[in-house]
Amino acid sequence: MSDAIDFNEVLVPADPGLFYRRDDINDPRMGERALRGAGALAGAEVALIGCPQDEGVRRNRGRAGAAQGPAEIRRALYRYPVSEAHAGLRLVDLGDLRRFATLEQTHDALHALVRHCLRQGLKVVVLGGGNDISYPDCSALAAEVPSLLAFNIDRHLDVRADPVRNSGTPYRQLLEEGCIQPGAFHEVGINSFANSLAYRRYVEALGVGVHYLAELRERGVGATVQGIVDASAAAGIFFGFDMDVVAAAEAPGVSDPSPMGLTAKEVCEIADVAARDPRTRVVEISELNPVYDRDGITAKLAANLIMRALAR
Repeated sequence: MSDAIDFNEVLVPADPGLFYRRDDINDPRMGERALRGAGALAGAEVALIGCPQDEGVRRNRGRAGAAQGPAEIRRALYRYPVSEAHAGLRLVDLGDLRRFATLEQTHDALHALVRHCLRQGLKVVVLGGGNDISYPDCSALAAEVPSLLAFNIDRHLDVRADPVRNSGTPYRQLLEEGCIQPGAFHEVGINSFANSLAYRRYVEALGVGVHYLAELRERGVGATVQGIVDASAAAGIFFGFDMDVVAAAEAPGVSDPSPMGLTAKEVCEIADVAARDPRTRVVEISELNPVYDRDGITAKLAANLIMRALAR
């Protein structure tokens, strides 16, 4: 796709019922302030895009349901009161990417859409969907900035050598295509027992920064990520939050839950780092699976991450 995107061809509006309204002048909500549709892009600072598909999860033999993620994140996000940190925020919800015949076509369309928004100077928030969206999202940013720092906040490395792309392959694709450089790529929250020895050796041999749970807790989660950001001269930063990085007690609604993981507080510390640096250009939420959520708690955590990452 060229920079002149036919938005009607690639997007469908989000369900209007997800934009919560209280109609109380003393208690405005994010759903009342959010702009909607491509026509509002010109005056916006942040573009939000949903990618409601879980084909990559299915290909990776995971449990389906992440396709419902964008709707539930919106439901939680737009109920938030407009805080002082978001009072002047101009966020436009572009809606959801249309379903294409193949995952590859979906990725191509998402890549083009994210690039278009970045060229307009916007920060982009992408709601998945499976973690395979990291490939089009991060490659779009790589194409628009001269240097890139990327974070995969996840319990999985997602560098599978599978012949067909899926939710476990995005960062291998990005590394092998040169979209991200190993020394400027950090895997944060990794569980050593959740990844094969071959894939651990692959990233370590390349020089990727791999940050395991024990190490993070010893140094401090937020402090570790902040240190990496402070030491980087990258022009743009990508933060990919896979919700299965959080322990299942606090995030049960994910594609692959685990009793071990970051706490909600710890993952929020990373979102706070993203907010503090103006080089943050793409924030991605993936692998939220509402089918298995409890009282919407995982969707609420995902929405909190977005609110924190957009705080000013």
